[in-house]
Amino acid sequence: MRVSILASGSSGNITLLETERTRLLVDCGLGKRETLARLAAIEKNVEHIDGILITHEHTDHCNGLPQMLGLWKAPLYVTEPTMGALQRTLPETFGKRLKGVETIHAGQHFSIGDIEVHAFAIPHDAADPIGFTFRSNGAKMALVTDLGYMPELVKVHLKNSDCLMLESNHDLDMLKVGPYPWVVKQRVLSRTGHLSNHAVGEYLSDPDGFDAIARYLVLGHVSQENNNPYLVRISAEEALGRRSAECAFRGELLVASQDAPLRSLEL
Repeated sequence: MRVSILASGSSGNITLLETERTRLLVDCGLGKRETLARLAAIEKNVEHIDGILITHEHTDHCNGLPQMLGLWKAPLYVTEPTMGALQRTLPETFGKRLKGVETIHAGQHFSIGDIEVHAFAIPHDAADPIGFTFRSNGAKMALVTDLGYMPELVKVHLKNSDCLMLESNHDLDMLKVGPYPWVVKQRVLSRTGHLSNHAVGEYLSDPDGFDAIARYLVLGHVSQENNNPYLVRISAEEALGRRSAECAFRGELLVASQDAPLRSLEL
């Protein structure tokens, strides 16, 4: 399985998963032109998509969905409450370009081609937000962004992942003195907001939470106003450094960007 994180951040999120038989898009936060440019940057020529999965209806995760449906005519996998929210927020072209909708729900296991998918609930201020795990050919990838805290059940779903993508959205001090209005700061800090570098660090340093099996640990959804990649990396490295030698993380730590795709990760 190959994982290509084309963009991750407050202005657009999109990830491509591939096997020899199946291609999936997770979220569609970029427009057609930018998505194709990101694919070209990693030398990907994608002629078809077998499914598009949407985690929730916030614009940075679905703004490009009508264009992606027009380009690839792929079935859409989405929960019923999220579908309702998409119909209210996206333009009319969204409905006209739908070629098929597969209604899914948190807790469900299903397959698309040779990829086994598991959807699970996450705490975020959206209609019905979900995270995903993907399994194929003995490899597992977990993707969970946009969550206010790390419930124990989410930690369980992330275990045994070869590639884990997790948000590390904001630095607490930068957020508190940053430009956001107080009401927005309260939303980000709430239990249905976003994970801070500190919260991620607490998870990564705990052997009972993070099992450190991942070959690739990708931190993303980095706020452009209230964080920076250097702080994300330093915070995560400090947290991982608190683990004992027998529980050490020996994989690769990566920070996903809003502005450029990561290289494709082979699992």
